[in-house]
Amino acid sequence: MATDNFSAEDSLRVIQQMIDRSRRNIYYQSPYFLLWGWSTLFACVGQFLLKTVFNYPHHYIVWLITIPCAVITIIYAARKARTRKVKTYVDESMNFLWTGTGISFFVLSLVFVKIGWFFCYPFYMILYGLGAFVSGRLLQFKPFIVGGIISWILAAVAIWFGFDQQTLFAAAAILFSYIIPGHMIRKMETNDKYSRDVFISE
Repeated sequence: MATDNFSAEDSLRVIQQMIDRSRRNIYYQSPYFLLWGWSTLFACVGQFLLKTVFNYPHHYIVWLITIPCAVITIIYAARKARTRKVKTYVDESMNFLWTGTGISFFVLSLVFVKIGWFFCYPFYMILYGLGAFVSGRLLQFKPFIVGGIISWILAAVAIWFGFDQQTLFAAAAILFSYIIPGHMIRKMETNDKYSRDVFISE
């Protein structure tokens, strides 16, 4: 059989190809994490400042920043879809994950419109953590996994604080789960040893 001629060198080559494919998937996904990470951090900190420092009654207006982010995401994803010839299992899984997460954010927002917004951020942070953790597993990228766990921990702690403080917890969750890992991806592009260190070894 053909498998009888499958040498150790062939096995290592297949493994390396899988690792390289994971790296390419991360490069493709990094703009999304940085775009949404920085915009969400800006919105959280902006809302905190508008509410607590400037006493602005419509402090939630900063979240309108998500509208242009959504437009940019759709345009960028459409262009990538046209230029990429092969769509991998990871690509499909990431698409399903973030489509489901986005729908969950929307439905939760409708729920909070009805019951009030006081504890909205811990719930959002749970979703931040879920998205980062599952993305990290799919992409075999440790920093996303660690960031997701940190986000869950911050969500559990945030419930013991008031709404204003919860916005800062949410900002911290975004920093650890999306922004820092997103910038670490950029470093990977120029440092191969660093790249190997932050991938999961199966």
